[in-house]
Amino acid sequence: MKRVMLTVAYDGTAYSGWQRQNNAPTIEGVLNEHLSDIEGCNIEVIGASRTDAGVHAMGNVAVFDSISEIPAHAYVYILNQRLPKDIVIRDSKEVPLDFHPRKCETIKTYEYNIYNDTFPMPTKRLGTYFCSKELDVEQMNIAAAYLIGEHDFKSFCCVRTQAESTVRTIYDIKVTKTDKTITIRVKGNGFLYNMVRIIAGTLIKVGSGQYKPEHVKEMLEKCDRTVAGPTAPPEGLTLVEIYYKM
Repeated sequence: MKRVMLTVAYDGTAYSGWQRQNNAPTIEGVLNEHLSDIEGCNIEVIGASRTDAGVHAMGNVAVFDSISEIPAHAYVYILNQRLPKDIVIRDSKEVPLDFHPRKCETIKTYEYNIYNDTFPMPTKRLGTYFCSKELDVEQMNIAAAYLIGEHDFKSFCCVRTQAESTVRTIYDIKVTKTDKTITIRVKGNGFLYNMVRIIAGTLIKVGSGQYKPEHVKEMLEKCDRTVAGPTAPPEGLTLVEIYYKM
């Protein structure tokens, strides 16, 4: 038996998130279906990040166990011949049998992209959130700096989170603008349910002048979801990379 790790990219627009559901299409469900067909037995992948409905990925990770003679590096080619065009395997390789994608020390990178103009651009609608209010990137960066480091991010996660601890570490967060697109890039050791989207929603409020940058520090200290900004829509969020320290 061998354990195979897949690096998976996808446009999440047509899917109800990563995690398998009985009555809705999901990334995990599609992978399970095609891998089971290839292997001739029931296969269930283990995903590293259970992205929400409408969220995209350039580098999510999943593993599965195989007893077939297919070499691990070949799955990238076999799967890409079968998968729909909005899901692509970027890499496949063998990993130790005890490797678990959610139980290892990682650095995760997310980007939240905002199309900031007077009117929306149809070609940007699937990968960015449209905001017509002019956003001040400098003010957004001042606010974002308060989030760097180890903090209790209870104010920045969904109240339905099942995490044992709401303490996380953000290594870096930057807000940049290229033409009409503003990108919030966040790098950390892990993220709570809706955490990046709530950070994005909060920074959008700062950029539009509705919050002062220093208000973000107060949000962290209060550990109360009601004091932070709204959860930004899913279409602007992309899981860029999961780096494993192994």
